[in-house]
Amino acid sequence: MNHEFACQALRHMVRIRLFEERTLEVLMQGKLASTMCHVSIGQEAVAAGVCMAMQPNDYITSTHRGHGHLIARGGDLGRMMAELMGKATGYCKGRGGSMHITDVALGHLGANGIVGGHIGIAVGAALWSKLSGNQAVTVCMFGDGAVTEGVFHEALNMAAVYQLPAVFVCENNQYAMSLPWTKATPPVSFKTRADAYATPGVDVDGQDPLAVYCAAAQAIAHARAGGGPTLIGAHTYRFLGHSRGDPSAYRDPEEERQWRARDPIALFKARALDEGWLTPDDMQTIEAEAQRSLDEAVRFAEESPAAPDEVAFEDVYFPTAHS
Repeated sequence: MNHEFACQALRHMVRIRLFEERTLEVLMQGKLASTMCHVSIGQEAVAAGVCMAMQPNDYITSTHRGHGHLIARGGDLGRMMAELMGKATGYCKGRGGSMHITDVALGHLGANGIVGGHIGIAVGAALWSKLSGNQAVTVCMFGDGAVTEGVFHEALNMAAVYQLPAVFVCENNQYAMSLPWTKATPPVSFKTRADAYATPGVDVDGQDPLAVYCAAAQAIAHARAGGGPTLIGAHTYRFLGHSRGDPSAYRDPEEERQWRARDPIALFKARALDEGWLTPDDMQTIEAEAQRSLDEAVRFAEESPAAPDEVAFEDVYFPTAHS
C-alpha cells in the first residue's frame, strides 16, 4: 500500500458510489430509458479491488448489477450515463441500457441481464486466450444467485479441465433478489466449492478493497502463469433493494444496520487516515473531482441526441461478404 494505490482505490469507490446515487436521482426524474436498473451501493470495494489487479489486455464479463465494474475498469462516465438515458452517444448507442453496457476497447465484454449468462462467455474468452497465447486473463464477475445456476458448475468444470486463464469472482451480497444466501446453498465456503473442481478458492472480505486486490492479484498471476482458474468469494452487501421497486422488507433491519456500519468507503477512509496513506485534503480532492465528473457526465448525456428508432435493428448481425 502506498499513496498512489490508496488514491486509486478511493477514487474508484467514490466514483462508483456517486454514479449509482446519481443514477437513482435521474431515474426518479424520469430521464432513464428504462425503469429497470440495479445499483451496487455498498459493494464498491469488490469492483475496485478486482479491476485494480487486472492488466490492460485482460478481459472482464459483468452482470446486471455491473456499473461499478466498468467504472473501475476505466469506463467513460458520460458514455455510460448516455447509455442509461437511451442516447445515441451511449456505449451501445442507447440500445443496451443499464444491463447490457459494454466497452470492448477496455476488455469489458459486456454486462448481461441473464443471471449467469455471461459466465459461459468468460470461459470462451479464456479459451481463446489459451489457444491464441495472448497472455490475457478473463475475470468473471457474478452474484451469489448465479452460483446455483447450472452454467456456473459447467463453466468451472471446463475451466478446470482445460486449465484456462480465468478468475471467477462471486460478489456475494447475501441475497439473490429476496432469497438469502443461507437458504440457497449449503453453508460451505468458496474454498470448499473450488476443491470440487481441484482449483484454488478463497473467501475474502468484500468490504476491504485491499483484501480483494490481494486475492485477485494472486489469482490473476496464477492464471497468467498457466496455473488455471481460481474461485473467489467476496462477501459484501447491497445497501438498497434488488432494484428500484424493491423495499427489501424481507431483510432484518438489524442485519442492514450491521452491514451499513461496514460501509467500504467509510472503512477505507478511516484506515487510510490511521495508516497515513491519505490526508483529509487528498480525500476532499478525490471526492470533488468525482462530483465534477458526474456533473459533466449527466450534462453530456442530457445534451446528447436520443437514439433514433430507425437504428433499432442495426448491429444485430455481424456483416459478412454475402450480406
